[in-house]
Amino acid sequence: MNSKPVISIGALGGTISMTGAPDGQGVTSSLGAAELAKSVPGLDQCATLYLHTLARIGSGSIRFQHVFDTLAWARQQIDQGAQGVVITQGTDTLEETAFLLDLFWSAREPLVLMGAMRNPQLPGADGSANLLAAVQVATDAASCNRGALVVMNDDIHEARRVQKMHTTHVNAFVSPVRGPVGVIQEGRVTYLRDTPARPRLPVPSAYSSKVLLLEHSLDDDPDIVSFALDAGYAGIVVAGFGSGHASERLRDVLVTAATRIPVIMCSRTGAGSTTRAVYGYKGAEIDLQQHGVLMGGWLCPRKARLLLSAAVWNGIGGDELAGLLNAWSQ
Repeated sequence: MNSKPVISIGALGGTISMTGAPDGQGVTSSLGAAELAKSVPGLDQCATLYLHTLARIGSGSIRFQHVFDTLAWARQQIDQGAQGVVITQGTDTLEETAFLLDLFWSAREPLVLMGAMRNPQLPGADGSANLLAAVQVATDAASCNRGALVVMNDDIHEARRVQKMHTTHVNAFVSPVRGPVGVIQEGRVTYLRDTPARPRLPVPSAYSSKVLLLEHSLDDDPDIVSFALDAGYAGIVVAGFGSGHASERLRDVLVTAATRIPVIMCSRTGAGSTTRAVYGYKGAEIDLQQHGVLMGGWLCPRKARLLLSAAVWNGIGGDELAGLLNAWSQ
């Protein structure tokens, strides 16, 4: 009788799957799930593996359709008896894919995402170690009921908190302020804190509605907000100054926009939460909230855009949206 846990691995492409072209024009995605698993010594000793190649693309080309197809496949694997699912993909959008999946992943079994910073042809390539660690996390009972997790460089991150903070280093992924939720050492998984339960959303029947993400900068032109309204955007997320502030010019158009569509103000700094009751000048958080703008809390702007998109797709607005944002932005 086979006592090993069953883990399904789905490959989407990315650096971990890339090899060089004969003409020396850089690396491209060519390895599928079977090739990746075969390259990792001892991987098949950790679990019985079901392998599936979902796509071979750079993560910048992942579309919402790819994410929902991946979600459907992962749920199918759990329904068929897998104790966990591992998704391999490129790191450029790994934090976003993980968070979007987390919003809809209601299964108790772990969904673990990982990638690589160095392609397999480079010295010190990290893909094999990351894949082994991800499977070890997926087989660990303590990983259950934690939603989607990201495993990189022997750190375990909650999808809601993780960010890619360096372009090339193998330790590029961090969870600002809070740190990783767990670590892998000598093949053993250790969690450092609990992961609070959060409300998951139904998978939408359509996801064509658009949400604008705007990074605010010195003396920029607020006309983009008016253009977005005219183009039919269903929501706006602003990566604002400091702890969630806007210039007076941008504030005026955001206040107008908030009477028509949801507007969320986040921080562009990369770490820390927006404030709620510190600054009272025009364009600061007290003023913005008084005029219907929601504060993004601890969510980075990219993830706030995904949360707002998911809410719009499900017809969630008003107080229900504010409650959902509060639950995910703490």
